[in-house]
Amino acid sequence: YCAFYNCDSLTSITIPDSVTSIGSSAFYGCSSLTSITIPDSVTSIGGGAFYDCDSLTSITIPDSVTSIDDSAFDDCGSLTSIVIPDSVTSIGVNAFNGCSSLTSINIPDSVTSIGDQAFNNCDSLTSINIPDSVTSIGSRAFYGCTNLIQKENGVSYVDKWVIDVDSSLTQVQLRDNTVGIAGSAFEYCSSLESITLPDSVTSIGEDAFSDCDSLISISIPEGVTSIGSYAFYWCTSLTSIVIPDSVTSIGSCAFWGCGSLTSIIIPDGVTSIGYRAFAGCSSLESITIPDSVTSIGSDAFSDCDSLTSINFQGSMAQWKAIDKGSFWNDDTGSYKVTCTDGTLDKNGDQVS
Repeated sequence: YCAFYNCDSLTSITIPDSVTSIGSSAFYGCSSLTSITIPDSVTSIGGGAFYDCDSLTSITIPDSVTSIDDSAFDDCGSLTSIVIPDSVTSIGVNAFNGCSSLTSINIPDSVTSIGDQAFNNCDSLTSINIPDSVTSIGSRAFYGCTNLIQKENGVSYVDKWVIDVDSSLTQVQLRDNTVGIAGSAFEYCSSLESITLPDSVTSIGEDAFSDCDSLISISIPEGVTSIGSYAFYWCTSLTSIVIPDSVTSIGSCAFWGCGSLTSIIIPDGVTSIGYRAFAGCSSLESITIPDSVTSIGSDAFSDCDSLTSINFQGSMAQWKAIDKGSFWNDDTGSYKVTCTDGTLDKNGDQVS
């Protein structure tokens, strides 16, 4: 950690094969460093390891490394090329933020996630491939990549992902081959009333439709497996939403503050309902929960003061066995839980 922090006269370094890890901020601010060889023995590169090494022009990451941590190459403004090996599965927050000389990058099929602002302000980047293995792209991951972004009818795309939209749009029809909605792509689109998601979409990122307070309804296509945290946060006009059977998790605060939502059916594949997932859904009267659910997060249904009915598709014993976080039903209505073998009241006592 910080081993060579701000050694701004250091121009080159050879790391021996005995080294297995490069700590966080290890070469932070080594602004004269032009070359470095990372041996195959290295398995981890810490956050900010090469932050502000703005004379570094190229680097090869060995096959032994599995993740590029947060801010690893942040503000390496002279970096023109980098090889990411097939061993890497994630690219962290701000990993290549401000690498303004980087013109192209190949992301291997092993990568499943690209963090917030990962390629923010890489304004020389003209080509990038996003493999099908990627299931999530964070907020502003390609913000400022002016030569990379394709705009069509007010929607900004990078490859097959939506990364941003014109906030004045009221209706949106996405490209047929769109595979994902990046984090915060539609955030604060307060004029958006309707959107059609093509069947090709498999990922909806965190904050994807957060604060779209004019959005009335949306159908999530089959193939989407998770709804990201805050995905529909404070969509106050949302009255209906269809969640497909392919979804297995509903993220924290996913529908927090959707005050016009009156009922919802959670599909059979869902195993977890996140923290505050439906908190503040003040008009929610009924909800169907499958017996596949094993955990309900803290405050998941807090302040759902209109809730009168929970239809649980399992036995009373299964309902009681669900791991429920603290205050999961705080300030809810006096609902009853209808199970396959009887009915429970809000306190979990059998009433029929």
